[in-house]
Amino acid sequence: MPAVPSAAMSPAALRQRFERPPVWVPELMSEKMYMDRAPMHAAVLLPIVMHARPTVLLTERTQHLSTHSGQVAFPGGKVDADDADAQATALREAQEEVGLDAAIVEVLGVMPHYSTGSGFIITPVIALVQPGFTLTRNTNEVADIFEVPLDFLMDPKHHQRHSFESEAGRREWFSMPYQDPAQSDRPPRFIWGVTAGILRNFYGLLSA
Repeated sequence: MPAVPSAAMSPAALRQRFERPPVWVPELMSEKMYMDRAPMHAAVLLPIVMHARPTVLLTERTQHLSTHSGQVAFPGGKVDADDADAQATALREAQEEVGLDAAIVEVLGVMPHYSTGSGFIITPVIALVQPGFTLTRNTNEVADIFEVPLDFLMDPKHHQRHSFESEAGRREWFSMPYQDPAQSDRPPRFIWGVTAGILRNFYGLLSA
């Protein structure tokens, strides 16, 4: 499958994609449940930082969290009763987790729900962010904050498909390992699971 062209990842092209969305069907909608609990609604922010070469802002969750500990994730979390909508949830959580000021975030729109195996029904909120901001991570939830080039994530040659057989059945997922050239002394960032699934759907939207 072809990579998304650079022209399709410009701010104007991304705005147009959400103003006049194409007819498309997400490749990934739900994962096989592995936790027995009532579903909970959540939202994540997919922040595209508009450098000359756009990037996606991601976090690494701390190791002690009850779900998805240590994994690469978008800023986001559970919907609160006071949140007006998924956009409000995603912006609030981004502020709480990494100190991203909602005033500098331009929300483009949302993608279809993604249901996780841990029982979350996630609404991905897509947004543009101008560079030059200062972030402050919530050390209880976020171990690290980093950026990955959008063109890397929107190229299927970097998408790896995995499967695992167990007594509970077969599980499948994507990963997008990324080695930062400026951090060649550390292991690649292993982007997988929910985060990789949402990025794969975003690829589908941009390439439709």
